[in-house]
Amino acid sequence: HPPTGKLYEHHIPISPIQRALLAVGSAFTALYNPFRGDMVAALGETTGGIFLSRIRDQMLQDPEGRRILKERPKITSETMQLDKLRQLPDGTFGREYVRFLDDQQVSPDTREPVCFVDSEELAYVMQRYRETHDFYHTLTGLPVTVDGEIALKWFEMMQTGLPMTMLSSFFGPLRLTSAERERLFDVYVPWALENGSNSKSLMNVRWEEWMDRPVEEVQRELRVQPCPQA
Repeated sequence: HPPTGKLYEHHIPISPIQRALLAVGSAFTALYNPFRGDMVAALGETTGGIFLSRIRDQMLQDPEGRRILKERPKITSETMQLDKLRQLPDGTFGREYVRFLDDQQVSPDTREPVCFVDSEELAYVMQRYRETHDFYHTLTGLPVTVDGEIALKWFEMMQTGLPMTMLSSFFGPLRLTSAERERLFDVYVPWALENGSNSKSLMNVRWEEWMDRPVEEVQRELRVQPCPQA
């Protein structure tokens, strides 16, 4: 049976059968079109359960992770003060982050709200994961191309173990051209496996406080090498 009542603002209680149907339907749609943010979001929420608990437990073991869970920061245009970030020197993490947003014509406000996670705390963990996605692009240098996004999912798979990242990693390449697939497996995947497993857990990073630091320094401290561009 679905839990009774809403547990947080956007919560939609659903039954186990509804959850299974939604997981399968969103998986097919997300794999066919990885840019369908709503389906990628639904897939992550309906399959994430035990893995979100594991991420939460890892965060509780880290001082910074504990602080994030306690303070529940949100990443929005308002909290990030994007106009201030545009005034930072070139090469700082905040300047390159906002340059990425401007180049892609996206905003931190466009992330789908979490709906199908039956725990208020785990819903926040999923929301935080979702809201920090664009920082990963800035950190790794991966482009917003289909193969670049799949490479980032391999990196995130090593970081989080979320089933959604595994599905995207394994089935996403089916949609690529042979040249894109070759670049993915020759260049991106070896990099993603090494860096995703060797780097600090990025869910424990209070990104908002790293904005004025040089990108190279952030990469060094978080043990992430920029992705080689083939």
